[in-house]
Amino acid sequence: MAAVGPIYLTPEGKRQLEEELEYLRTVKRREIAERLRFAIQQGDLSENADYHAAKEEQAFIEGRIRMLEALLNNAVLIEVQPSTDGRVRLGSRVTIAEDGGAPETYILVGPAEADPTQGRISYESPLGQALLGRAPGEVVTVQAPAGVLTFRILSVE
Repeated sequence: MAAVGPIYLTPEGKRQLEEELEYLRTVKRREIAERLRFAIQQGDLSENADYHAAKEEQAFIEGRIRMLEALLNNAVLIEVQPSTDGRVRLGSRVTIAEDGGAPETYILVGPAEADPTQGRISYESPLGQALLGRAPGEVVTVQAPAGVLTFRILSVE
């Protein structure tokens, strides 16, 4: 996978990707090599399910390693510091509320480390795009699969 352009990561996101890469290179590669060696010792490879499963997993792991290397080679660290002008930018912690809903807090990150269930949304997502450059008190609308959603920005850190 050849990465196109910069990959925006928080220091924490970069560290997690580096740890995953190290784990795949050291632990998983060794485990797959052992599984392949064992499967090969069993004889006829044409009907050896263990061998074929190990080869598939090996291909997946090598692909993931290449992807992580490309991401990290193009990584641009997001400075996670309070916004000087109070506006939403990459790395901002934004608290929003949908009309009549409870406040929700998100950190605006790059797509490589986005995980809405962990409060991390991509600046490329519809909500992320709507929030960029906005300030507390502003109202943003987002076109979602369920229809148009409206959010008020409560705070930006």
